[in-house]
Amino acid sequence: MPELAEVDFYRKRWHLAAVGQAVTRVRAHAAKKIFREAPATTIRRALTGATLVDSTAAAKQMVFRFDNGSWLGVHLGMTGQLTAAPPGHRADKHDHLILDTTKHALVFTDPRMFGGVRFHAGPEAPDWWTKIAPALTSAAFTKTALSDFLRRRARAPIKAVLLMQERFPGIGNWMADEILWRAQIHPAQPAGSLLPPEVSQLYREIRTVCRNAMKNIAGAGDYLPHDLNVGIPDTWLFNHRWRDGGTCPRSGVPLERAEIGGRTSCWSPVRQILRPS
Repeated sequence: MPELAEVDFYRKRWHLAAVGQAVTRVRAHAAKKIFREAPATTIRRALTGATLVDSTAAAKQMVFRFDNGSWLGVHLGMTGQLTAAPPGHRADKHDHLILDTTKHALVFTDPRMFGGVRFHAGPEAPDWWTKIAPALTSAAFTKTALSDFLRRRARAPIKAVLLMQERFPGIGNWMADEILWRAQIHPAQPAGSLLPPEVSQLYREIRTVCRNAMKNIAGAGDYLPHDLNVGIPDTWLFNHRWRDGGTCPRSGVPLERAEIGGRTSCWSPVRQILRPS
């Protein structure tokens, strides 16, 4: 499932291709379940003729704002993608929403349809946007807030806790593994058993990984031709975690994998040692 930086990567595909342009036509597979929260007819009526003026990403969602007060929310789910195709793009069966402009066709593709769209009209941000937890790189995410949350989830493995979106918006499987590998914390370590220095290190690595992911994956510039994850350095765990015979990029020791907290996890057995709690 796309995580924080991947979501911003896809957002920029639409934004950079079409900001300042008017939507000339809206095409939608109206009966598909990606429209379960926002009828396709409502979206078609509101966005036809509207101009894209802004967009932003938060957690695993993104929102596109239009000059008539419309808010279009997109959640990519597991297999969703946004692309900016040439004008007159011929829709594929998995292209469930297309916003046509004079220069591009903005396409939302989702083969498995776990994603979805939301819609809101009005000057104020909708509840489904404002209720997202504060960004992990913002001043609102503090070490005290982290410590309090870990205490409330004391028995849960720290890997499972990092995936809880109500505190860690945008963190998914690979980012959680990356954070814990850098912090040298075993993914199965109970959250409440972390020592104060470990909590401090975890806090620093959460913010560092988020910033680096946004820089290296989301980045800046022309996103239309780029491949996702093209900028990830080989010093990250990311490039080794699913590789057959993958080794820790810092120690060279073979990585280990197991299901922890309901998700397949990867860690270095020499850097991340499970302590008795």
